[in-house]
Amino acid sequence: MNTQATPTASADETLAQPTAAVIDGKAASARLLKEVTAEVASLAQQGVIPGLAVVLVGEDPASQVYVRNKLKRTVECGMQSFEHVLPSETREAELLALVARLNADPEVHGILVQLPLPTHIQEDAVLEAIDPAKDVDGFHRMNVGALVQGADALAPCTPTGCMRLLRDTFAERGGDLSGLHAVIIGRSNIVGKPMASLLLAANCSVTQLHSRSQNPAELCRQADIVVAAVGRPNMISADWIKPGAVVIDVGINRIAQSAEQSPTGKARTRLVGDVDFAAVSKIAGAITPVPGGVGPMTIACLLANTLTAARRQSA
Repeated sequence: MNTQATPTASADETLAQPTAAVIDGKAASARLLKEVTAEVASLAQQGVIPGLAVVLVGEDPASQVYVRNKLKRTVECGMQSFEHVLPSETREAELLALVARLNADPEVHGILVQLPLPTHIQEDAVLEAIDPAKDVDGFHRMNVGALVQGADALAPCTPTGCMRLLRDTFAERGGDLSGLHAVIIGRSNIVGKPMASLLLAANCSVTQLHSRSQNPAELCRQADIVVAAVGRPNMISADWIKPGAVVIDVGINRIAQSAEQSPTGKARTRLVGDVDFAAVSKIAGAITPVPGGVGPMTIACLLANTLTAARRQSA
């Protein structure tokens, strides 16, 4: 893949660009889950079965779907699954008490508290209560600090999944990202900031764009790698992208779809990313779709983190 293409192109050159390679997150996720399943079976022969506890507070429909998918994949990989569903009126003290019990349970190697929590519960207090060794979401300050320092840490699942997709995409370089210029759009604690740490650890030159950045499109056009994680549908247009760049779209946005646009002829909603896929795919060298790109990697990396946590706790 040519990631060193010139940063500008005429309209005719743009039209001549081949359609970008679509980075298949489902296939990459399946490969990772196969690896995890084999390693779980090996660990089980030593008498250790990795266990993941998922805590859901309230009845948010999206969270319920996420939790259901996580639990299903956990069992399919041969791990133990522990589900704790609490009513939305659960007090913070009750949730903290549950986390303390899970911290002390030797069969639980990973703990995930599904976000967002009800507004009367302080998310930071709950996340900080999780044993860092069992923090498979990678949100505890000790894991965040270790990641920034370049130490071995349980890293957040979505950025970890992005890194795996990038290494696969740059297979012709042996997965080596050294010297490439990466631009991250967004600076959230869940994706943007840990993504920067992981890319720096991979020896990329990293630029982080956010709401106060000046000339963001111009800065983005210099990138060999673009990671969009801002939460604005179709924000990144073709004129933000250098020809041949690799584009990782983390955004998941639900927008209205008219009856004319819908294959069923009925008005409904559809998922789109932060990147204008149709336009950018004519410029980029490779791009993740939404859905089917980064999303499937998140759960796979969660289970990989749980396996890592189980190994460390049983060593």
